[in-house]
Amino acid sequence: MTSIKSRRGKVYFEVPQDAPDPVVVEVTRHVRFSETDAMAVMWHGRYPLLFEEASEVLGRRCGLSYEDYRAAGLYAPIVELHIDYYQSLFLDEWITIRAALNWHDGARLNTDFRVTKEDGSLATSGYTVQLFTDARTGQPCIVSPELFERCRNRWRAGEFRCLP
Repeated sequence: MTSIKSRRGKVYFEVPQDAPDPVVVEVTRHVRFSETDAMAVMWHGRYPLLFEEASEVLGRRCGLSYEDYRAAGLYAPIVELHIDYYQSLFLDEWITIRAALNWHDGARLNTDFRVTKEDGSLATSGYTVQLFTDARTGQPCIVSPELFERCRNRWRAGEFRCLP
């Protein structure tokens, strides 16, 4: 599976050669009235919400939902967000948001995103980096927490390859 590239042609995340394929989900929906400006163009500040929408589905798919974080006493705040805009999205336009969790050996989540129009053309791409922190103390997790290790074990075993 190919990695998503930025406007400058660089891949967002370098993945080790022996890493499993990314865990991928797609969400298809239309652009809502509340997401657009007076010209019926999606406002640039709404794109992170598109990323979050797909990220929630991705988390539930692989055992990293908000409820899973709470039960494990963890947070996973975003420490980096990047967006490349290619073309505008318009009111009532159908879009697909693709989120891909990329393998990393550290205690972090590297997720890249693509938003495509109904004709398959790229509207936006981007990524987030999240680090795990202890929910009680706020201290960063230096090693991967057990919750993420369980996800990684399932990932290495191929459990996420055939998901719809």
